[in-house]
Amino acid sequence: MMAVLTLEEARAVLCAPGAPFEMEQVSAHGRSFRAWKNAPAHLGAIAQVGRSHGAREFIVFEDERVTFDGWFRAVAALAAHLREQGIGPGDRVALAMRNLPEWPVAFFAVTTLGAICVPLNAWWTGGELAYGLTTAGCRALIADGERLDRVLPLRGEIPTLDYVLGARLDAVPPGVVALESVIGVPNGYGALPERDLPEADLAPDADATIFYTSGTTGHPKGALGTHRNLATNILSSAYVAASALIRRGETPPPPSPRTALVSIPLFHVTACSAILMGAVFGGNKLVFMRRWDAGRALGLIERERVNLAGGVPTIAWQLLEHPDREKYDLSSLESISYGGAPSAPDLVRKISGVLGARPGNGWGMTETMATVTNIIGEDYLARPDSCGPAVAVADLRVVCPDRLIDLPPGEVGELWARGPMIVKGYWNSPEATAKTFVDGWVRTGDLARLDEEGYCTIVDRAKDIVIRGGENIYSGEVENALYDHPAVMDAAVIGIPHHTLGEEPAAVVHLVPGQSADEQDLRAWVAERLAAYKVPVAIRISPETLPRNANGKILKRELKALFTDGE
Repeated sequence: MMAVLTLEEARAVLCAPGAPFEMEQVSAHGRSFRAWKNAPAHLGAIAQVGRSHGAREFIVFEDERVTFDGWFRAVAALAAHLREQGIGPGDRVALAMRNLPEWPVAFFAVTTLGAICVPLNAWWTGGELAYGLTTAGCRALIADGERLDRVLPLRGEIPTLDYVLGARLDAVPPGVVALESVIGVPNGYGALPERDLPEADLAPDADATIFYTSGTTGHPKGALGTHRNLATNILSSAYVAASALIRRGETPPPPSPRTALVSIPLFHVTACSAILMGAVFGGNKLVFMRRWDAGRALGLIERERVNLAGGVPTIAWQLLEHPDREKYDLSSLESISYGGAPSAPDLVRKISGVLGARPGNGWGMTETMATVTNIIGEDYLARPDSCGPAVAVADLRVVCPDRLIDLPPGEVGELWARGPMIVKGYWNSPEATAKTFVDGWVRTGDLARLDEEGYCTIVDRAKDIVIRGGENIYSGEVENALYDHPAVMDAAVIGIPHHTLGEEPAAVVHLVPGQSADEQDLRAWVAERLAAYKVPVAIRISPETLPRNANGKILKRELKALFTDGE
């Protein structure tokens, strides 16, 4: 269908003074940017809107169902308990658990106190969890039993940690308080006493979260986010949907609650910021899964009449290619959107043609608290290699990395982004912050091009990173683990293609003369030190030192041939 309005014409209508998406100029933490004038001021305000949805179902997890009213009662109870433990503004509280109904309760309980929530990757090893707790200086930890089993043996190495709440424990270890003793079990949240949130001095640009992202050096960095960063996504998502409609000549209908299948972890900004915030504000039902399983997902889509699904391209592929797909009624599906990894144009067409759903893609990163660009429906079908234009409050530029000058449309350079979703910087890392955040812009490390209309296409990654099913794997981190092996002299980690995951990590090593190790030894070595998804799926042992350029950098492109078929 031909658009009747251009992007700029739609923006002028939607963002006009007095319109729902009106913008204002804001100055905060040394930066100036446009922001949504009507965005909620902070997470406390978002929680109060969530409370207003009352008896509507909010979270479904296996046989557990939680209403918005029950969720808010649990948030208020946990927030009051944390206040009694002395947790207050600026204190860091880590959250380490799989997607459970307790996760959104803990997240809002912490942040509505003015404390800083530190969501930790639930796939991390005990050592990785301890690193996050220590570098963020966390005073408290809220975790499920699996995460506690990993990190409690290292508790003595975390000097700031003085209070631990554990959920779903078979037995309560010494020095741990059962979360159920504070808020009960999810199906009982609705019976908790009705109360308000504890009073807290919240502000849009106050610190709210530390989400960890890794650097190419292999040392995770904590991206310090604000209440405004998280609230921005609510209106950004709504703006993209409204823009698509009016560009087709249609009038956007009043907002109505939807049901979403959440198949990506809440410890990622995509799920927490782009999905959870909008769900609380808009009254959407979220269906959680204990772990991703495409067959189970098909059953949930039918049973819960799911409207929205996706997360990463892997998930969309597995739904499409599941042998039992046609046995299920998937007619409720309206949209399948994803980001975090490149996708094939064929996937875009199949979502529309086979499932009858609207395909969508977007671009963002931990440092942008998720969405900066978005593209849906006909636009995406016409430009399947694009991640869309920037939302109205954001700006993009493509910069020549060497000369730091803007490049014209169509030329490839480093993508820089600016807007109210950009985090303040890295926690306690002034040098890394100064290098990445420049005059209000974040240097993304992605190589991209912009066309004349502002549509962005990610071409490659300047950062040394493998994206496996939406999970960032920083090559340096895996290489460092390999280098720690006494037999490894040289190591390089690269991404090799995978049909549904996008890519997987693989490694090439050169051994110390006189030392020996095989692929199985080295994979087991990495598995002891890093999360399972980071372990190379294949390791080749090179008899020669690895090829390098004049600057001494390993030429990874030359190594990919070692993993091609028919080698």
